[in-house]
This record gives sequence, C-alpha cells and structure tokens, in this order.
Amino acid sequence: MEFWNESVTDRAWKVLIKLVNKFDPIVIGGWAAYLLTKTLKSKDIDVVVDFETLQKLKIDFGLKKNIHLKKYEAIVDEVSIDIYVPYFSKLAIPPEDLQKLSMRVEGIRIAKPEALLILKQQAELERKDSIKGLKDRVDILNILINSKVDFKKYHKLIEKYKLEDYPKRLESIIKTAKKEFDYLGMKNLRKIRLMKKRLLIDLRSHTLSW
Repeated sequence: MEFWNESVTDRAWKVLIKLVNKFDPIVIGGWAAYLLTKTLKSKDIDVVVDFETLQKLKIDFGLKKNIHLKKYEAIVDEVSIDIYVPYFSKLAIPPEDLQKLSMRVEGIRIAKPEALLILKQQAELERKDSIKGLKDRVDILNILINSKVDFKKYHKLIEKYKLEDYPKRLESIIKTAKKEFDYLGMKNLRKIRLMKKRLLIDLRSHTLSW
C-alpha cells in the first residue's frame, strides 16, 4: 500500500531522475529507502551535494537558503527538494562524511543502509507526531525488514556521532509499530510479532559498550 498519491510520487520520481542524471547527488530520505527496498515511494526529494554542485543547482533552480533549518530548498514541477551541504547542514551524520557512507543502486548514489537508518531516525525524532513522522517510521521499518542493515556498523556510527539515544528510540519504534506494518503489506499478527522479536534481538545483540 503506497503512502502518498501515485500521481504525486510519479512526478517526484521524474524530477529525481533528472536531478540524478545531471548532478549525481547522494540521495537520502524516502527515495533512498525506496531504492534500497523497492517499496514505498516518496513525494519529496532529499539530497546531499558538494559546494561545486550547489553552485550549479543555484543556476538551474534559483535555490532558497533556509538559515534556520541549515539547508537549501527548491521547488521543481511542484516537487519539494531539500539540499544539504557540507559544513553547513546539521545532519546526524555530517554531509561531509556521507561520501564514504554512500553506495550506488541502479547507478544512483544513496546513503548506505546503516547511515540512511540513522538519518531517517533523525527526521522521525524531529517530526514524530506528524503524518511525515509516520512515514519516517514506515521507512525505518522498511529499511530494517527489506534491506541488509549491519547492526554492528549501525552501532559504530551511533558511537562515532554520539547518538546514544537512537537505539532506544529504534527499539520503541519496533515495539509499538502497528499501523506502520499495514503500509508494508504485513497483516499477519503472528508474523509481525516474530519480525519484531527478530529485529529486537539483532539490534540488542550488536550493542557496543559505551
């Protein structure tokens, strides 16, 4: 079951492909989760670029600088694009570090599963009581279930970037998730309970000593 209207996500996908083909950014957010899992498209676009690419984007799109949220913004064909840059944007994993924490899927650069999971957690923490917060939790579970997350690497990133509260919040998301599983097409309560148990065991078994 898709979260957003199909016509909206199809329009966003077309904008993303044009953006990727011309500027080769690192895709984060919902579209990165989709590329990892082939499940649940997004209506917005989130990317990380270097300063050279930022200047090119300014020429093409006339970006708006959001000082408060530490990002640049653009609207293309009614699609919202958030652009994060090194040494300015405040992501849980700094944009300047994401180059080494990226991979290519179908030729598109995206954050690796462990890094993407953390970035999705940051977004969820900032807007957990909103509809977008629900979508963040769906994406988080989607990443956990339908991609290969290395929890040892996840905990190393947690330790490196001093995000000690993230594993506890992740546990809470897994334990309390109900409606989120509907969007992932999971309705069998027994299978959901077993999935939750497996995820919690995997998460806890790789916890590092702080």
